Amino acid sequence: MTTFENSFVNILTVNLLFSTLVFWIAAQERPVIQMEYAMRTARKLSTAILGLLLTACAGMHTAPAPEVRQALAPTGKLRVGVYPGSPFSMIRDSVSGETKGVTVEVGRALAMRLGVPYEAVEYQRIAEVLEAMKSGKVDITIANATPARAQDLDWTPPLLLIELGYLVLSGSPVASLADVDRPGIRVGVTQGGTSNSTLARELKNAKVVPAPTLKSAIEMLSRRSIDAYATNKANLFEMSDRLPGSRVLDGQWGLERLSIAIPKGRDQGMAYVRKFVEDVKSEGLVARAAERAGLRGTVNAE
Repeated sequence: MTTFENSFVNILTVNLLFSTLVFWIAAQERPVIQMEYAMRTARKLSTAILGLLLTACAGMHTAPAPEVRQALAPTGKLRVGVYPGSPFSMIRDSVSGETKGVTVEVGRALAMRLGVPYEAVEYQRIAEVLEAMKSGKVDITIANATPARAQDLDWTPPLLLIELGYLVLSGSPVASLADVDRPGIRVGVTQGGTSNSTLARELKNAKVVPAPTLKSAIEMLSRRSIDAYATNKANLFEMSDRLPGSRVLDGQWGLERLSIAIPKGRDQGMAYVRKFVEDVKSEGLVARAAERAGLRGTVNAE
């Protein structure tokens, strides 16, 4: 239960107990006169408690200073970078067109906290989102925080940790993690992603094959032009749902630290975003967003 929910329940409980006591006392003597008095007292009490509750709600999150809002949303709206097919970024319902995902929901929550409109800026893969941030076209996104990326963008502590793994089709020569780094094995990765650079460096025998998008990666697996696909398990499980007979291998070859990124030079907003990350984790917003998006493969980020 969140801090807000606890406060709400506690206030209502006190209200109920006090009202019950007032009515019980009134019922002991001169029922009609005392009951009228009790009802007036209970109404006044309820009004006072409601005022306290609304005051508490208003102060639950401190409004940002103008310079913080300007640093984080310089155009007057919060431009959130997303890419399709990933439950921690954005997935779109094929019938309703509704979008969800951790980045989508966290971005909306931050825009609401700042008091500015939310705008999703869609790209085909995370590398394009990060490039757009460096050129000032995107204000925030959620991605894997790495030392290399920290040279170009500023990052918060992680919202989530997600295991890195492999997706294979039935009959693939890769049956376990031990089978990956062998001569003749073709491992697909997301072009420009951290898996691309990491596995190109660490795999000594297997061939790394970049895929432009997650959609094209599914097509490559279907055609068996690659033997396995490597990325975080959130994306792998989402891809597996669309590939009959496929499975995510047991075990992991690393972890992604999914964190909020903002462009360099917006130092006045970073402390606010760090506090926001603490809040949305403790209040359960991140966990609920992950559940609604069907996010799998996560590890506790505490």
